[in-house]
Amino acid sequence: MYTFSNRLKMLSFVLIILGAIAVGVGFMQSHKTFSEVETLLAHEASGHGSGHGEETKAHDTHPAKAHGTEKAHAGDHAADGRGQHDAHKEHVEHVQHQIANRPWSAIYVAAFFFFMIALGVLAFYAVQFAAQAGWSPVLFRVMEGITSYVLPGGLIVLLIAFFADKHLFIWLDPEVIAHDELIQAKQGWLNKIGFFIRGIIFLGGWSLYRHFSRKFSLAQDEANDDKNFKKSFRISAAFLVFYIYTESMMSWDWIMSVDPHWFSTLFGWYVFASMFVSGITTIALITIYLKSKGLLPKVNDSHIHDLAKFMFGISIFWTYLWFSQFMLIWYSNIPEEVTYFVTRIEDYKLPFFGMLAMNFLFPLLLLMNSDYKRIPWFVVMAGLVILGGHYIDIFNMIMPATVGDRWFIGLPEIGAILLFAGLFIFVVFSSLSKHPLLAKRNPFIKESEHFHY
Repeated sequence: MYTFSNRLKMLSFVLIILGAIAVGVGFMQSHKTFSEVETLLAHEASGHGSGHGEETKAHDTHPAKAHGTEKAHAGDHAADGRGQHDAHKEHVEHVQHQIANRPWSAIYVAAFFFFMIALGVLAFYAVQFAAQAGWSPVLFRVMEGITSYVLPGGLIVLLIAFFADKHLFIWLDPEVIAHDELIQAKQGWLNKIGFFIRGIIFLGGWSLYRHFSRKFSLAQDEANDDKNFKKSFRISAAFLVFYIYTESMMSWDWIMSVDPHWFSTLFGWYVFASMFVSGITTIALITIYLKSKGLLPKVNDSHIHDLAKFMFGISIFWTYLWFSQFMLIWYSNIPEEVTYFVTRIEDYKLPFFGMLAMNFLFPLLLLMNSDYKRIPWFVVMAGLVILGGHYIDIFNMIMPATVGDRWFIGLPEIGAILLFAGLFIFVVFSSLSKHPLLAKRNPFIKESEHFHY
């Protein structure tokens, strides 16, 4: 039986407190007056600024580049008759809006990142039951612990979206809607009531599956037959059908709609690959941690090897989806599509190309060798790189649409990571401490205990 140690519990509280303070400071620093933004832009124009963009850059070159850009486009026809003073005022207000968006975007990125880890593990857990996998039952309690974060994590994402409003989603801004025919045409889907109704349905379905699968798994430990396992098998198969549809719609709503002018038919699969590999990586990291404490004696090198194989394989799958999406959009060069990548390559060179290296090159080089997959510290090192790369991937999905070239890894971003990392640790390890770490009566438990590759 695992006991949530006071040291780890204290660490989670410290992370939450430090993160909350840093995020709070980030919000206070984001409230810039018009004159303060003018001074900042003048400082950057003189060559002394440290921003990622130039004050003289045409911020509205790419539609859907950042919130407020659509406002500039909506007024393009009238702008010809305005004087230089009005254009300057509009630009300053645009930058002011981007700076105000930054802390909202930072907490949303971190909240979604930790939530998607739990959701990815839930899908992996369902796959194990539906496939009747024999190697993984010794890891089921670890997976169940991680999935305990699905409900609180999902609710937090929805609450942030609710209070952030137009700071994240420009289709919630009446001024933008009034001048944007494309967003007007999407109002049947992109509206606040529909957004949250769908979100509650998605989260409700995922949480119900997690509740009953956990219930049946625990009941199987005390049963004299396999009825509970069979129930888990049936609901897992049904859940995977539900998950395939809802995960794609969730990715459209919660991620892609920050860029309402952009679309990709691969996006749902792309987000799925990111959450799947992040979830499997987290299973490996927590398993290695618990095993190092002598708490998972039935887990052997072959289990770690298989988890590392999944980390490697899904990283390659993610790369395939990323390249397919990028290559087709870049080659076709349709303005409504290609602007998504132009913006990120111009203003986000380091996170954009760094993310590719962390999510593809590092897993390829670190985990290709079969022997390395059996070395715990090596798997941990690769796992940390993978998780960092997929956090930056979510960062790249959100930030260009909300803050434009005003991005930076500072207090709001680091604070949000600490805040949700602390909350994730507290929720997951509290769940792990409630029941034994071995699913004793699972029909495949003996096969799993003696699994060797």
